Amino acid sequence: MKLLSIAIPCYNSQNYMRKCVESLLTGGEDVEILLVDDGSADATGAIADEYAAEYPGIVKAIHQANGGHGAAVNTGLAHASGLYFKVVDSDDWVKESAYQSILQTLREMAGGKAVLDMLISNFVYEKEGAKKNKVMKYHHALPKDQIFTWEDVRHFHKGQYILMHSVIFRTKLLKECGLKLPEHTFYVDNLYVFEPLPYVRTMYYLDVNFYRYYIGREDQSVNEDIMISRIDQQIKVNKIMLDYLVENKAEICKRRKMRMYMVNYLEIITVISSVLLIRSGSEESLEKKKELWECIKQKDFLLYIRLRYGIMGNSMNLPGKGGRKISVEAYKICRRFFKFN
Repeated sequence: MKLLSIAIPCYNSQNYMRKCVESLLTGGEDVEILLVDDGSADATGAIADEYAAEYPGIVKAIHQANGGHGAAVNTGLAHASGLYFKVVDSDDWVKESAYQSILQTLREMAGGKAVLDMLISNFVYEKEGAKKNKVMKYHHALPKDQIFTWEDVRHFHKGQYILMHSVIFRTKLLKECGLKLPEHTFYVDNLYVFEPLPYVRTMYYLDVNFYRYYIGREDQSVNEDIMISRIDQQIKVNKIMLDYLVENKAEICKRRKMRMYMVNYLEIITVISSVLLIRSGSEESLEKKKELWECIKQKDFLLYIRLRYGIMGNSMNLPGKGGRKISVEAYKICRRFFKFN
């Protein structure tokens, strides 16, 4: 059995996927690299086959009809044979020294008495044109270099969340919790780091800048104009998260700190949905925003009160054009401070 399976969803990635794969090959024989060609129309599939032929004990090329990022992650997980599982997007890469620290930690955990469910590390926003890249760290919120549980988690700052770039899950946990991401849908990475959480009992935080998250391509899904054009998919993911939280409320409420974290995560996703709908500016978009908040109210009234009348919820629901302008300005300040989009 391999120590770590790494799934790389690839769609028309010929121009940048080699950098990603080459960075991951430095992990050697302990790593299984799953190149999932998601119906690409360029040379992506051929490049995947080339790597599989050159590194037959490490790289597997998997070809499928286009199903979107979620479908590619699902396929990677279905083929994973490693003890642990990570997703790396094809335009991102990892830092070798941190990678070796990650692998050494996983080796130690695999040989220890305690079962590790989720390993967390830092990631770096590699933003095109930025003078200084922001590092997402967790040392204020999480104990370092030790196994811990939700009871040991401290306070997360606003804008500080455990994203897909941060995590390595135990493969069996993801399979046992029945994780299946929606196909032909963007922003499903939010579900990937949300739905498995109630199954996570043990965690480990390694304070290394492992994952390099590239931001800068014009066609990238986190580009604001692209997000506005795909707002219905953002809302879809938002509502799936809401449903999951409501439907699993009894289990989630058993661990107060985990529930607090999940509610805060849902809050920021709802704020992003709201501000993008405001930015869109059409009457239809404003109606969708109203409907989203009404949906939360109908599903769980106490959750609605928590989200709607918190600082961020209030700032997204100021009345009139003037109020919406203030909402957008507040969003811009947060965007500059937290370096997203």
